[in-house]
Amino acid sequence: MTFEDLGLNESVLKAVTDAGYQSPTPIQEQAIPEILKGRDVIGASQTGTGKTAAFALPLLSKLQPIGKPQILVLEPTRELADQVAESFRLYGAHSGIKVALLYGGVGYGQQTQELKAGADVIIATPGRLIDHFYRGTMRFGEIKALVLDEVDRMLDMGFLPIVRKTVNLCPWEGRQTLFFSATMPPVIEGFAKWCLTDPVEISIARREVASTIQHAFYPVSMSQRNDLLLALLKDTDYQSVMIFTRTRKEADEVCAMLKNQGYHGDVGVMHSDIPQKERMGALKKFKAGEYGILVATDVAARGIDVNGVTHVINYRVPENPEDYVHRIGRTGRAEANGDAFTLLTADELDFATAVEGFIGRKVDRRKLDGFDYAYTALLDSSPTKPIRKAKPPAPKRRRR
Repeated sequence: MTFEDLGLNESVLKAVTDAGYQSPTPIQEQAIPEILKGRDVIGASQTGTGKTAAFALPLLSKLQPIGKPQILVLEPTRELADQVAESFRLYGAHSGIKVALLYGGVGYGQQTQELKAGADVIIATPGRLIDHFYRGTMRFGEIKALVLDEVDRMLDMGFLPIVRKTVNLCPWEGRQTLFFSATMPPVIEGFAKWCLTDPVEISIARREVASTIQHAFYPVSMSQRNDLLLALLKDTDYQSVMIFTRTRKEADEVCAMLKNQGYHGDVGVMHSDIPQKERMGALKKFKAGEYGILVATDVAARGIDVNGVTHVINYRVPENPEDYVHRIGRTGRAEANGDAFTLLTADELDFATAVEGFIGRKVDRRKLDGFDYAYTALLDSSPTKPIRKAKPPAPKRRRR
Protein backbone atom coordinates (compact mmCIF):
# COMPACT_ATOMS: atom_id res chain seq x y z
CA MET A 1 0.00 0.00 0.00
CA THR A 2 1.13 3.57 -0.74
CA PHE A 3 0.13 6.89 0.77
CA GLU A 4 -1.75 7.64 -2.48
CA ASP A 5 -4.03 4.67 -1.73
CA LEU A 6 -5.14 6.12 1.62
CA GLY A 7 -7.18 9.06 0.32
CA LEU A 8 -4.99 11.97 1.44
CA ASN A 9 -5.32 15.25 -0.45
CA GLU A 10 -2.75 16.48 -2.94
CA SER A 11 -1.09 19.11 -0.76
CA VAL A 12 -0.53 16.59 2.07
CA LEU A 13 0.73 13.95 -0.38
CA LYS A 14 3.25 16.49 -1.71
CA ALA A 15 4.49 17.08 1.85
CA VAL A 16 4.77 13.31 2.37
CA THR A 17 6.89 13.07 -0.78
CA ASP A 18 9.04 16.00 0.37
CA ALA A 19 9.60 14.19 3.68
CA GLY A 20 10.89 11.13 1.84
CA TYR A 21 8.31 8.68 3.16
CA GLN A 22 8.02 5.58 1.01
CA SER A 23 5.10 3.59 2.42
CA PRO A 24 2.74 3.85 5.40
CA THR A 25 3.39 2.03 8.67
CA PRO A 26 0.76 -0.40 10.02
CA ILE A 27 -0.87 2.19 12.28
CA GLN A 28 -0.97 4.68 9.41
CA GLU A 29 -2.58 2.11 7.09
CA GLN A 30 -5.28 1.37 9.66
CA ALA A 31 -5.88 4.80 11.20
CA ILE A 32 -5.75 7.20 8.25
CA PRO A 33 -8.81 5.87 6.36
CA GLU A 34 -10.90 5.80 9.56
CA ILE A 35 -9.89 9.35 10.52
CA LEU A 36 -10.70 10.57 7.00
CA LYS A 37 -14.19 9.09 7.46
CA GLY A 38 -14.61 11.17 10.62
CA ARG A 39 -14.57 8.24 13.03
CA ASP A 40 -13.34 8.53 16.62
CA VAL A 41 -10.26 6.36 17.14
CA ILE A 42 -8.58 4.64 20.07
CA GLY A 43 -5.00 3.87 19.06
CA ALA A 44 -2.80 1.63 21.18
CA SER A 45 0.58 2.43 19.71
CA GLN A 46 4.07 3.05 21.04
CA THR A 47 6.99 5.25 20.10
CA GLY A 48 8.48 4.63 16.68
CA THR A 49 5.34 3.31 14.95
CA GLY A 50 4.59 6.50 12.98
CA LYS A 51 1.74 7.55 15.24
CA THR A 52 2.05 11.32 14.73
CA ALA A 53 1.70 11.04 10.97
CA ALA A 54 -1.20 8.62 11.48
CA PHE A 55 -3.34 11.42 12.92
CA ALA A 56 -1.70 14.53 11.44
CA LEU A 57 -1.91 13.56 7.77
CA PRO A 58 -5.66 12.81 7.63
CA LEU A 59 -6.62 15.75 9.88
CA LEU A 60 -4.67 18.15 7.66
CA SER A 61 -6.26 16.58 4.56
CA LYS A 62 -9.70 17.55 5.89
CA LEU A 63 -8.76 20.99 7.21
CA GLN A 64 -9.96 24.18 5.52
CA PRO A 65 -8.08 27.14 7.10
CA ILE A 66 -10.44 29.77 8.57
CA GLY A 67 -8.01 31.59 10.86
CA LYS A 68 -9.39 29.99 14.02
CA PRO A 69 -8.30 26.88 15.97
CA GLN A 70 -9.90 23.77 14.47
CA ILE A 71 -7.45 21.03 15.48
CA LEU A 72 -6.25 20.70 19.08
CA VAL A 73 -3.52 18.22 20.04
CA LEU A 74 -2.66 17.67 23.72
CA GLU A 75 0.79 16.31 24.62
CA PRO A 76 2.15 15.47 28.09
CA THR A 77 5.56 17.16 27.74
CA ARG A 78 7.06 20.23 26.14
CA GLU A 79 9.48 18.17 24.09
CA LEU A 80 6.72 16.04 22.59
CA ALA A 81 4.60 19.12 21.89
CA ASP A 82 7.51 20.76 20.10
CA GLN A 83 8.17 17.66 18.02
CA VAL A 84 4.51 17.21 17.06
CA ALA A 85 4.23 20.90 16.10
CA GLU A 86 7.28 20.47 13.88
CA SER A 87 5.57 17.49 12.20
CA PHE A 88 2.34 19.44 11.58
CA ARG A 89 4.31 22.28 10.03
CA LEU A 90 6.14 19.78 7.81
CA TYR A 91 2.99 17.96 6.71
CA GLY A 92 1.06 21.21 6.27
CA ALA A 93 3.77 23.01 4.32
CA HIS A 94 1.64 23.14 1.14
CA SER A 95 -1.74 23.56 2.86
CA GLY A 96 -1.52 27.17 4.01
CA ILE A 97 -2.12 26.23 7.66
CA LYS A 98 -0.79 28.03 10.72
CA VAL A 99 0.36 26.17 13.84
CA ALA A 100 0.56 27.55 17.39
CA LEU A 101 2.70 25.79 19.98
CA LEU A 102 1.68 26.33 23.61
CA TYR A 103 3.71 25.04 26.56
CA GLY A 104 4.91 26.25 29.95
CA GLY A 105 8.34 27.31 31.12
CA VAL A 106 8.52 30.22 28.66
CA GLY A 107 6.78 33.56 28.29
CA TYR A 108 3.34 34.11 26.77
CA GLY A 109 4.34 36.71 24.18
CA GLN A 110 5.18 34.62 21.12
CA GLN A 111 2.42 32.12 21.88
CA THR A 112 -0.18 34.90 22.10
CA GLN A 113 1.06 36.32 18.80
CA GLU A 114 0.68 32.92 17.12
CA LEU A 115 -2.88 32.65 18.41
CA LYS A 116 -3.77 36.19 17.28
CA ALA A 117 -2.28 35.48 13.84
CA GLY A 118 -5.06 32.97 13.25
CA ALA A 119 -3.67 29.53 14.11
CA ASP A 120 -5.60 26.62 12.60
CA VAL A 121 -3.78 23.94 14.61
CA ILE A 122 -2.96 24.14 18.33
CA ILE A 123 -0.35 21.84 19.85
CA ALA A 124 -0.28 22.25 23.62
CA THR A 125 0.55 20.87 27.02
CA PRO A 126 -2.52 20.83 29.30
CA GLY A 127 -1.52 23.42 31.90
CA ARG A 128 -0.42 26.15 29.48
CA LEU A 129 -3.49 25.58 27.29
CA ILE A 130 -5.81 26.27 30.22
CA ASP A 131 -3.70 29.31 31.15
CA HIS A 132 -4.39 30.76 27.70
CA PHE A 133 -8.09 30.04 28.12
CA TYR A 134 -8.22 32.03 31.37
CA ARG A 135 -6.21 34.84 29.77
CA GLY A 136 -8.78 35.02 26.98
CA THR A 137 -6.25 34.22 24.24
CA MET A 138 -7.50 30.69 23.45
CA ARG A 139 -11.03 29.87 22.33
CA PHE A 140 -12.43 26.41 21.70
CA GLY A 141 -15.65 27.15 19.79
CA GLU A 142 -14.41 26.04 16.35
CA ILE A 143 -12.52 22.91 17.43
CA LYS A 144 -13.49 20.08 15.09
CA ALA A 145 -10.81 17.53 16.01
CA LEU A 146 -9.30 16.82 19.43
CA VAL A 147 -6.23 14.57 19.71
CA LEU A 148 -5.28 13.22 23.14
CA ASP A 149 -1.79 11.80 22.71
CA GLU A 150 0.21 9.69 25.18
CA VAL A 151 -2.77 9.60 27.56
CA ASP A 152 -1.15 7.08 29.90
CA ARG A 153 1.79 9.45 30.34
CA MET A 154 -0.61 12.31 31.07
CA LEU A 155 -2.22 10.11 33.71
CA ASP A 156 1.19 9.40 35.28
CA MET A 157 1.91 13.14 35.40
CA GLY A 158 -1.40 13.99 37.07
CA PHE A 159 -2.88 15.84 34.08
CA LEU A 160 -6.12 13.89 33.69
CA PRO A 161 -8.34 16.43 35.57
CA ILE A 162 -7.05 19.25 33.33
CA VAL A 163 -7.52 17.06 30.24
CA ARG A 164 -11.10 16.35 31.30
CA LYS A 165 -11.70 20.11 31.62
CA THR A 166 -10.24 20.63 28.15
CA VAL A 167 -12.53 17.98 26.65
CA ASN A 168 -15.53 19.77 28.17
CA LEU A 169 -14.39 23.13 26.76
CA CYS A 170 -14.38 21.72 23.21
CA PRO A 171 -17.68 21.39 21.31
CA TRP A 172 -19.20 17.94 21.75
CA GLU A 173 -21.46 17.99 18.71
CA GLY A 174 -19.59 17.19 15.51
CA ARG A 175 -16.23 16.84 17.25
CA GLN A 176 -13.87 14.05 16.21
CA THR A 177 -11.77 12.71 19.08
CA LEU A 178 -8.60 10.68 18.61
CA PHE A 179 -7.17 8.92 21.64
CA PHE A 180 -3.66 7.45 21.68
CA SER A 181 -2.11 5.58 24.60
CA ALA A 182 0.60 2.93 24.81
CA THR A 183 -1.28 1.26 27.68
CA MET A 184 -4.95 1.19 28.72
CA PRO A 185 -5.33 0.80 32.50
CA PRO A 186 -8.95 0.80 33.79
CA VAL A 187 -9.02 4.51 34.64
CA ILE A 188 -8.00 5.37 31.06
CA GLU A 189 -10.52 2.91 29.59
CA GLY A 190 -13.25 4.68 31.56
CA PHE A 191 -12.01 8.09 30.45
CA ALA A 192 -12.01 6.96 26.81
CA LYS A 193 -15.60 5.71 27.04
CA TRP A 194 -16.63 9.10 28.42
CA CYS A 195 -15.03 11.30 25.76
CA LEU A 196 -15.29 9.18 22.57
CA THR A 197 -18.30 8.16 20.48
CA ASP A 198 -18.41 4.70 18.88
CA PRO A 199 -14.61 4.60 18.42
CA VAL A 200 -12.64 2.35 16.11
CA GLU A 201 -9.97 0.51 18.11
CA ILE A 202 -6.56 0.07 16.51
CA SER A 203 -3.80 -1.78 18.34
CA ILE A 204 -0.21 -1.88 17.16
CA ALA A 205 1.46 -3.84 19.94
CA ARG A 206 5.22 -3.65 20.22
CA ARG A 207 6.45 -5.52 23.22
CA GLU A 208 9.48 -6.94 21.50
CA VAL A 209 12.89 -5.32 21.30
CA ALA A 210 14.06 -4.51 17.77
CA SER A 211 16.34 -7.14 16.26
CA THR A 212 18.97 -4.44 15.61
CA ILE A 213 19.47 -3.92 19.35
CA GLN A 214 21.81 -6.07 21.44
CA HIS A 215 20.84 -5.64 25.10
CA ALA A 216 21.80 -7.18 28.44
CA PHE A 217 21.65 -6.73 32.21
CA TYR A 218 24.97 -5.99 33.94
CA PRO A 219 24.70 -7.14 37.59
CA VAL A 220 26.69 -5.08 40.07
CA SER A 221 26.72 -4.24 43.75
CA MET A 222 24.99 -0.96 44.64
CA SER A 223 28.28 0.55 45.83
CA GLN A 224 29.87 0.03 42.38
CA ARG A 225 27.09 1.33 40.16
CA ASN A 226 28.99 4.52 39.24
CA ASP A 227 32.26 2.66 38.76
CA LEU A 228 30.66 0.20 36.33
CA LEU A 229 28.96 3.03 34.43
CA LEU A 230 32.32 4.73 33.96
CA ALA A 231 33.97 1.46 32.93
CA LEU A 232 31.27 0.76 30.35
CA LEU A 233 31.71 4.22 28.85
CA LYS A 234 35.49 3.80 28.78
CA ASP A 235 35.33 0.38 27.11
CA THR A 236 32.65 1.35 24.58
CA ASP A 237 33.40 2.90 21.22
CA TYR A 238 30.23 5.01 21.09
CA GLN A 239 29.21 7.85 18.83
CA SER A 240 26.35 8.96 21.07
CA VAL A 241 24.90 7.45 24.23
CA MET A 242 21.76 8.14 26.26
CA ILE A 243 21.90 7.36 29.99
CA PHE A 244 18.50 6.98 31.64
CA THR A 245 17.89 7.57 35.33
CA ARG A 246 14.71 7.20 37.39
CA THR A 247 14.69 10.61 39.06
CA ARG A 248 15.66 14.19 38.29
CA LYS A 249 18.02 14.28 41.29
CA GLU A 250 19.73 11.12 40.04
CA ALA A 251 20.13 12.61 36.56
CA ASP A 252 21.83 15.69 38.01
CA GLU A 253 24.10 13.53 40.16
CA VAL A 254 25.14 11.28 37.26
CA CYS A 255 25.79 14.30 35.03
CA ALA A 256 27.91 15.97 37.72
CA MET A 257 29.83 12.74 38.33
CA LEU A 258 30.61 12.38 34.61
CA LYS A 259 31.78 15.98 34.37
CA ASN A 260 34.07 15.43 37.36
CA GLN A 261 35.50 12.37 35.60
CA GLY A 262 36.54 14.31 32.51
CA TYR A 263 33.40 14.34 30.36
CA HIS A 264 32.72 18.02 31.09
CA GLY A 265 32.28 19.28 27.52
CA ASP A 266 30.66 16.11 26.23
CA VAL A 267 27.63 15.59 28.48
CA GLY A 268 24.23 17.23 28.80
CA VAL A 269 21.27 16.60 31.09
CA MET A 270 17.55 16.69 30.41
CA HIS A 271 14.68 16.49 32.91
CA SER A 272 11.55 18.41 33.88
CA ASP A 273 13.17 20.63 36.56
CA ILE A 274 15.52 22.22 34.04
CA PRO A 275 14.28 25.42 32.33
CA GLN A 276 12.71 24.74 28.95
CA LYS A 277 15.32 26.71 27.03
CA GLU A 278 18.15 24.69 28.58
CA ARG A 279 16.37 21.37 27.97
CA MET A 280 15.80 22.14 24.31
CA GLY A 281 19.38 23.39 24.06
CA ALA A 282 20.76 20.14 25.48
CA LEU A 283 18.63 18.08 23.10
CA LYS A 284 19.68 20.23 20.15
CA LYS A 285 23.38 19.83 21.00
CA PHE A 286 22.96 16.08 21.41
CA LYS A 287 21.20 15.79 18.04
CA ALA A 288 23.95 17.87 16.42
CA GLY A 289 26.72 15.71 17.93
CA GLU A 290 28.09 18.46 20.17
CA TYR A 291 27.29 16.26 23.17
CA GLY A 292 28.26 12.60 23.00
CA ILE A 293 26.31 11.78 26.18
CA LEU A 294 22.82 12.83 27.24
CA VAL A 295 21.66 11.97 30.78
CA ALA A 296 17.87 11.97 30.97
CA THR A 297 14.81 10.87 32.88
CA ASP A 298 11.91 9.22 31.09
CA VAL A 299 10.79 12.63 29.83
CA ALA A 300 13.15 11.80 26.94
CA ALA A 301 12.26 8.12 26.57
CA ARG A 302 8.92 8.51 24.84
CA GLY A 303 8.44 10.18 21.53
CA ILE A 304 11.72 12.08 21.29
CA ASP A 305 13.14 11.20 17.89
CA VAL A 306 16.95 11.28 17.82
CA ASN A 307 18.70 9.47 15.00
CA GLY A 308 22.16 7.96 15.30
CA VAL A 309 22.12 6.99 19.00
CA THR A 310 24.57 4.09 19.14
CA HIS A 311 24.17 3.13 22.81
CA VAL A 312 21.69 3.34 25.67
CA ILE A 313 22.60 2.77 29.33
CA ASN A 314 19.94 2.30 31.98
CA TYR A 315 21.48 3.54 35.21
CA ARG A 316 18.66 1.70 36.94
CA VAL A 317 16.18 -0.92 35.76
CA PRO A 318 12.97 1.03 35.00
CA GLU A 319 10.06 0.37 37.34
CA ASN A 320 7.63 0.19 34.41
CA PRO A 321 8.65 -2.64 32.04
CA GLU A 322 7.24 -0.76 29.04
CA ASP A 323 9.73 2.01 29.72
CA TYR A 324 12.51 -0.53 29.15
CA VAL A 325 11.35 -0.97 25.54
CA HIS A 326 10.88 2.78 25.10
CA ARG A 327 14.31 3.61 26.51
CA ILE A 328 16.42 1.10 24.63
CA GLY A 329 14.40 1.86 21.50
CA ARG A 330 16.32 5.14 21.28
CA THR A 331 19.09 3.10 19.64
CA GLY A 332 19.05 0.55 16.82
CA ARG A 333 16.94 2.81 14.60
CA ALA A 334 16.94 3.11 10.79
CA GLU A 335 18.37 -0.41 10.44
CA ALA A 336 21.54 0.58 12.32
CA ASN A 337 22.92 -1.64 15.09
CA GLY A 338 22.56 -0.47 18.66
CA ASP A 339 23.58 -1.65 22.13
CA ALA A 340 21.80 -1.23 25.45
CA PHE A 341 23.33 -1.90 28.87
CA THR A 342 21.21 -2.01 32.03
CA LEU A 343 22.89 -1.88 35.43
CA LEU A 344 21.18 -4.37 37.74
CA THR A 345 21.43 -4.40 41.55
CA ALA A 346 19.86 -6.86 43.99
CA ASP A 347 17.01 -4.52 44.95
CA GLU A 348 15.88 -4.35 41.31
CA LEU A 349 15.36 -8.05 40.63
CA ASP A 350 11.57 -7.73 40.64
CA PHE A 351 11.77 -4.97 38.03
CA ALA A 352 14.10 -7.10 35.90
CA THR A 353 11.69 -10.03 36.11
CA ALA A 354 8.83 -7.73 35.05
CA VAL A 355 10.84 -6.60 32.01
CA GLU A 356 11.45 -10.20 30.98
CA GLY A 357 7.79 -11.05 31.41
CA PHE A 358 6.78 -8.05 29.31
CA ILE A 359 9.07 -8.81 26.36
CA GLY A 360 8.52 -12.56 26.67
CA ARG A 361 12.09 -13.75 27.09
CA LYS A 362 15.08 -13.77 29.41
CA VAL A 363 17.58 -10.94 29.17
CA ASP A 364 21.23 -12.02 29.19
CA ARG A 365 23.26 -11.30 32.35
CA ARG A 366 26.81 -10.24 31.60
CA LYS A 367 30.00 -9.15 33.33
CA LEU A 368 32.37 -6.57 31.92
CA ASP A 369 35.73 -8.11 31.15
CA GLY A 370 38.50 -6.66 33.32
CA PHE A 371 36.25 -4.87 35.82
CA ASP A 372 37.18 -5.49 39.48
CA TYR A 373 33.82 -6.57 40.87
CA ALA A 374 32.87 -6.59 44.52
CA TYR A 375 31.02 -9.86 45.11
CA THR A 376 27.26 -10.02 44.79
CA ALA A 377 25.26 -13.20 44.27
CA LEU A 378 23.90 -11.73 41.05
CA LEU A 379 27.31 -12.32 39.45
CA ASP A 380 27.21 -16.09 39.85
CA SER A 381 25.27 -16.72 36.64
CA SER A 382 26.64 -13.81 34.62
CA PRO A 383 29.24 -14.71 31.96
CA THR A 384 31.94 -12.32 30.87
CA LYS A 385 31.42 -11.15 27.30
CA PRO A 386 33.21 -8.47 25.26
CA ILE A 387 31.27 -5.37 24.31
CA ARG A 388 30.36 -5.05 20.65
CA LYS A 389 32.20 -2.09 19.17
CA ALA A 390 30.04 0.55 17.57
CA LYS A 391 30.00 0.82 13.80
CA PRO A 392 29.72 4.22 12.12
CA PRO A 393 26.06 5.29 12.19
CA ALA A 394 23.96 4.78 9.09
CA PRO A 395 23.29 7.90 6.98
CA LYS A 396 20.60 10.00 8.62
CA ARG A 397 17.15 9.92 7.12
CA ARG A 398 13.90 11.40 8.23
CA ARG A 399 11.65 9.24 10.34
CA ARG A 400 7.88 9.11 10.26
